[in-house]
Amino acid sequence: MATDTLNELALRKQAIRMQAHADRNAQERKDELSADIVDRFMALPAYQTAQVVMFYVDVRSEVRTRQALPLALTHGKTIIVPWCNAAGELELFRLESMDDLAVGMYKILEPREELRHLPERQVRPDQLDLVMVPGVAFTREGARMGHGKGYYDKLLEHARPDTPLVALAFECQLFPELPVAAHDVFMDLVITEKTTYTGRGRGE
Repeated sequence: MATDTLNELALRKQAIRMQAHADRNAQERKDELSADIVDRFMALPAYQTAQVVMFYVDVRSEVRTRQALPLALTHGKTIIVPWCNAAGELELFRLESMDDLAVGMYKILEPREELRHLPERQVRPDQLDLVMVPGVAFTREGARMGHGKGYYDKLLEHARPDTPLVALAFECQLFPELPVAAHDVFMDLVITEKTTYTGRGRGE
C-alpha cells in the first residue's frame, strides 16, 4: 500500500510537471512579461535594503532574468548567481560582469570555469540577504515544485531564516495545490505578471 501511495505521488508530481512545462512553453510574450516580473522583484523593499542578492539565470522557458542582470550590477549590491557542480549541488558565485558567464553544459549560462573556484568569488548561502528562486510549479501560498533533483531544497536549507525567498513565475505555473512533504520549503513571496502573492514562508 505504501509503495502504491509513493507511486501515485510520483505520478501526480510527474503530471503536474508536464502540465506546468507545457503551459510555460506555450506562454506568449515571455520577454515582456518576464521584464515586468523582474521589475516587481527589484521594486521590493527587501531588494532595496539587501546587500547580497541571489538571482537565478533563466534556462529554457523560465521567467527570464538574464536581461536584468546588467542593471542589477549597477545597484551597488553584491549580485550572486548559482551554478551546479559535479556532485549535483548548487554553489554560489559573485558576479561582477556579464563577461563572467559562458554557455556551459546543457546550454546553460553559468560562471566561467576558470573563475568559479576563486576564493573571492565564492559565497556561502548564509551570506545571502535575498534569494530569487525558480521553479516548475507553485501555489499562491508559496508551495514550490522543482525538477525533482532537490538542488534548491538543499541550498535553501542553509539560507538564513530571515532571508526572504522570492519565487518568479508566470501565472500559468500556479496550481490550486501541490503535493508537499514536511521538508519542503515554502516561499515568502511568489511574483507573477499579475501580482505578488504572500506565501507561508518558513515560519510554519
